[in-house]
Amino acid sequence: MKVLVAVKRVIDYNVKIRVKPDHSDVDLTNVKMAMNPFCEIAVEEAVRLKEKGVATEVVAVTIGPKAAQEQLRTALALGADRAIHVQTDERVESLAVAKLLAKVVEEEQPSLV
Repeated sequence: MKVLVAVKRVIDYNVKIRVKPDHSDVDLTNVKMAMNPFCEIAVEEAVRLKEKGVATEVVAVTIGPKAAQEQLRTALALGADRAIHVQTDERVESLAVAKLLAKVVEEEQPSLV
């Protein structure tokens, strides 16, 4: 059974968030980014399934800028077998992420997402 785990890049939970002076967005200048803690839990559980013999392969996938490779490397370090990076430098909204993830699922044909 192939398990596909979506991984999201977020601001590290230990970092104090700053708002831009014009209040238009969050200031991401020199901010440490990390894997979403819930995504990390999902990767760990998928790896446990693999260790129990239930799953045969764990694939981590993320959608985002080139810097999101760091979160994929974290997933690989946790025990994922492969990583897929859908690279985009544009800001991606939820619906676009869902459509891109659906395409990845269609191509990979995992048993569990």
